[in-house]
Amino acid sequence: MSAPSADAGTRSALPALTLAALGVVYGDIGTSPLYALKEVFHAGHVPATPENILGVLSLIFWTMTLIVSVKYVLLILRADNNGEGGLIAMLALATTAVKDRPALRNVLMVVGLFGTAIFYGDGVITPAVSVLSAVEGLEVAEPGLHAFVIPITLVVLTGLFAVQRFGTGGIGKWFGPITLIWFFTLIALGLPHVMRNPAVLVAINPWYAMQFVQQQPLVAFIALGAVVLCVTGGEALYADMGHFGKRPIRIAWYGLVMPALVVNYFGQGALLLGDVSAVENPFFMMAPEWAQLPLVGLATAATVIASQALISAAFSVTKQAIQLGILPRMTIKHTSERDTGQIYVPFVNWGLYVFIVLAVALFKSSSSLASAYGIAVTLDMTITTVMTFFVIRYGWKYPLALCVAATGFFFVVDILFFLSNLLKLVAGGWFPLVIGAGMFLLMLTWQQGRALMHAKLRDEAIDLEGFLEAVFISPPVRVPGTAVFLVADQGLTPNALMHNLKHNKVLHEHNLFVTVRHHEVPRVPAAQRLAVAALGHDCWQVSLHFGFKDEPDVPEALRMLQEHGVPLDDMDTSYFLSRETITPTLGQGMALWREKLFASMHRNATDMADFLNLPSNRIVELGAKVEI
Repeated sequence: MSAPSADAGTRSALPALTLAALGVVYGDIGTSPLYALKEVFHAGHVPATPENILGVLSLIFWTMTLIVSVKYVLLILRADNNGEGGLIAMLALATTAVKDRPALRNVLMVVGLFGTAIFYGDGVITPAVSVLSAVEGLEVAEPGLHAFVIPITLVVLTGLFAVQRFGTGGIGKWFGPITLIWFFTLIALGLPHVMRNPAVLVAINPWYAMQFVQQQPLVAFIALGAVVLCVTGGEALYADMGHFGKRPIRIAWYGLVMPALVVNYFGQGALLLGDVSAVENPFFMMAPEWAQLPLVGLATAATVIASQALISAAFSVTKQAIQLGILPRMTIKHTSERDTGQIYVPFVNWGLYVFIVLAVALFKSSSSLASAYGIAVTLDMTITTVMTFFVIRYGWKYPLALCVAATGFFFVVDILFFLSNLLKLVAGGWFPLVIGAGMFLLMLTWQQGRALMHAKLRDEAIDLEGFLEAVFISPPVRVPGTAVFLVADQGLTPNALMHNLKHNKVLHEHNLFVTVRHHEVPRVPAAQRLAVAALGHDCWQVSLHFGFKDEPDVPEALRMLQEHGVPLDDMDTSYFLSRETITPTLGQGMALWREKLFASMHRNATDMADFLNLPSNRIVELGAKVEI
């Protein structure tokens, strides 16, 4: 979805940013009342007694308060990477903070990679459970419609993924207003029940949560696995910080989102205190009969918006991972000429769709899907807490005791939620873990394979300055124009140059040896984009620097060379690329099957030319065989 820029932080922009944040940031957590309280009592492990209802409500209230209001809104929103948030931004901050500790940095990189991989598991479960739980409201309004729940859910999800290629610019402007209506609807549903049974408000007192845990520790531990569903989507507060800024996110949470959620949960609790049979679907049973079908429509729209926000986040995370070398290059299409943040990644889009359809067909109900939900969420919450410790300890240089106190409490809470969700491993928790483990394997294989490939190329490469000195002892024929040689490691002779001299026996009048570097910061300022060094004989060594949210446009960046006296005519410039063919071999490196997997990923990655935005009619590719 397109969002107003957070940089426009004027008073007049604040309401618009806050409204937009409702649709993007809070869609997921805003639709959790559809299933969170229901799932606590659904499996039968937690009897729906008045004491348990009040204890669970108290747990929900204080979980939202501690995890979202304190951990994310107050603490983690402070850990921004040049204004950007999200697990990849946090990973970059943490690994940069410990860059002088290589062993620790490698461990954090692996942990961060796993957290990023698990995000894709969450990305499968969230749309499936959200949309399915909304459509299940049909069973409350018209029990005879049960057979249509799965087909309607699949039609809605298919439509959602089918329109991704067109972008959300046209409909995105409605996301905030629809979500605003949704939150007011949450209040309108819950408030009458709270007013009819105001005794439910005693659950705000943490004593009820503590008493529930103390009197029934095992039951309370089991309940935590469903209670955590009330904070699903909490990571979005941090991930979307770069779009909206901290202030609109905080205003939206404290001003509307949390009050609406609390009123709705307490309304459901008040309903259950008066009628335990409503435990089948307390959210929809709060509504009068005449309002139930319209409520299904509104809930479906709200869950589609929540799913859209997550799909857009998956595209964004994928793009960042590609630029940091965590994933292979993929086709990335821009769906807006005005907003460069609006992108569409076909492979990710349809990959998510296939697994979401599989999840709906496999689990068949939101209750079964909820069993698969919590593990991915709690793992990412725990990893974020761990990363935060290293950022504030080694990046911000805070005292050890303060860092342990600030993150240790949340780490214990996250671990308790995670362990509770492990009880649901067999019931469905394995599903997002399998997806996450598969993504983690691909990420690790790609990263290690690239390291092996570059090490091999470095071992066989020749020093560029020495090579040029040897060439110009008996210089070849110089032809008009400029040759741009892309080289992975600065100072080494690109294979494309040697092949060009070997086969064509000519050298261009001007030669640029360009290395593109992606850094662990969101954006690199234009003033720091380019560094150039003269090598003599009209040859230059150029470094181009991009952040993980920058668009790597090499021709555009090279235009800055004119300020350094380097001639560059677009129509007279050719780009030389080396296309490596990977040959797996037995011996050192990775297991042979992983080397074959890397070779396949490398072969199927999109062209470097497209990734670097090179003009397709001015590219010369020369092959090279690399054994790893």
